[in-house]
Amino acid sequence: MRETGVKHLIYLNSIFMAALITANFTAGVKLVDLWGFIVPAGFVSYAITFTITDIIDEVYGKREGYWTVRAGFVASVVMLALVWLARIMPPLVPAMQETYVRAFDVTARIVFASMVAYLISQHHDVWAFHWWKIKTKGKWLWLRNNLSTATSQLIDTVLFITIAFYGVVTADILLRMILSQWIWKVVIALADTPFVYLGVHLISGKVKILRT
Repeated sequence: MRETGVKHLIYLNSIFMAALITANFTAGVKLVDLWGFIVPAGFVSYAITFTITDIIDEVYGKREGYWTVRAGFVASVVMLALVWLARIMPPLVPAMQETYVRAFDVTARIVFASMVAYLISQHHDVWAFHWWKIKTKGKWLWLRNNLSTATSQLIDTVLFITIAFYGVVTADILLRMILSQWIWKVVIALADTPFVYLGVHLISGKVKILRT
């Protein structure tokens, strides 16, 4: 039974890492216009990470939720290091180097903003989920999922946009970027509620583990 629980946790963490790395690659290279709201293309991928941590929090406990968040940070650092290493390798064809730089190059400010926002918001999400779990006596998963994710996504959006773009764009554009991204992240959070229930039901129905 315990081995089955570990396997499910590995799958969840794999989905988390895939969504996080995809968000890191797509967020900075493409912006999209969704009915007047300007959002990065990676916002859906990043929203999935909160879905996964909520499932892990509910089934496996707070400690495993924190470990997933920290492992994601390590994965992001390793990814950036490998991208940088590939960049400094001497290219066979100069034009290919230019294409590589255009596709993968990010500024230090964007990287710093992303890392700070990720660490603070994801840790807050794990903490808030369990705080609401205590307040609701373990009931109303839909409420805990949405309240923790909505507040954490707001923290993430405000931190990232402010650190990355303060002084680069005007205050009204900065505010519009924050509101646009947060509104869509909340929409995704609401839409992912059935998947949180499904994930919790499928996993907790098969394994019995010690919650922390």
